Amino acid sequence: MTDREIAILAAKQFNQDEIVSIEPYGSGHINSTWLAIHKDANGVETKNLLQKINNYVFKKPDELMENVVGVTKFLSEKVDEDGTLTVIPTLDGKNYLLDEFGNYWRVYKFIENATAYDKIENDNDFYTCGLAFGEFQQLLAEYPAEKLHETIVNFHNTPSRFADFKKALAEDKAGRAKDVQAEIDFVLARECKADAITSKLESGEIPYRVTHNDTKLNNILIDDATGKAKCVIDLDTIMPGAAAYDFGDSIRFGASTGAEDETDLSKISVSTHLFEVFAKGYLSTANKFLTPAEKDSLVTGAYLMTLECGVRFLADYLNGDVYFKIHREHHNLDRCRTQFKLVADMEAKEAELRAIVNSIEG
Repeated sequence: MTDREIAILAAKQFNQDEIVSIEPYGSGHINSTWLAIHKDANGVETKNLLQKINNYVFKKPDELMENVVGVTKFLSEKVDEDGTLTVIPTLDGKNYLLDEFGNYWRVYKFIENATAYDKIENDNDFYTCGLAFGEFQQLLAEYPAEKLHETIVNFHNTPSRFADFKKALAEDKAGRAKDVQAEIDFVLARECKADAITSKLESGEIPYRVTHNDTKLNNILIDDATGKAKCVIDLDTIMPGAAAYDFGDSIRFGASTGAEDETDLSKISVSTHLFEVFAKGYLSTANKFLTPAEKDSLVTGAYLMTLECGVRFLADYLNGDVYFKIHREHHNLDRCRTQFKLVADMEAKEAELRAIVNSIEG
């Protein structure tokens, strides 16, 4: 059977109305998404997003969906109908479908008149990104994070990522370690900073929050009419973590002056202007719930998320490029070098970045 035929069979387990059309949708790289349009006996059409969950990446789809349903139901009591994803159950009332081919499927109500953009075009885009994720965390500030499952274990556990790197270095499967000693030394010199956030979470100095863990612009639906954030999407990596993880990952991707795989490192730095733009959007709402210790950890979060990402790129390069997709020779090496350039620039600008955060009041 074709992928489309399998998707049709799955869609019918959520909605028995006539299928008018079902076509691939979006640009996601993890899950397979289809836009399904159904028509009932009265001729009324409904649009749903049908997704096949990647159970290679997400080993326990049942726990993933338990997270998603819990969070979206909680949010639905606080926002309007299109302010959060709505999970459509199967005809027999389950949150997901396991089909005869071993595929896991779920369905969301399609949110009309909103668009997810892949690229930040101006300051307002990045401010909107900060505002949206700050509001998202604020709305979930009272949600019991301890109820959430880890959908990807140790996803932002930086010490664990360093351990993975050291294993890759010891094994040196692709025989590349001898050519990247400068990058290896860069990582090992910063291992002492790896637990700067995990140690505070473990001690209780900062609380566990509901964290999104993929805080890019394309995970926000922007209202086509108003240009304002309408809904945060892609909740697969919703997990317990530090607020600084979400802040930091946004800074890592959005406040850089160059592309993630730029080969000319002279083009790479952290823009203090863009950092401030995002921080103002984020803290305009996040200041309402962040503790002083959490606010103090935001710059550390930006630093660690960038360092961690670089460490993962370098580890994958040493392993022979088995995790991240590459499009040219040494692609992962180029990626790690841009992250390390950002890390070094953040170290040089740390006092300035902290002053920016401290100057912003809620």
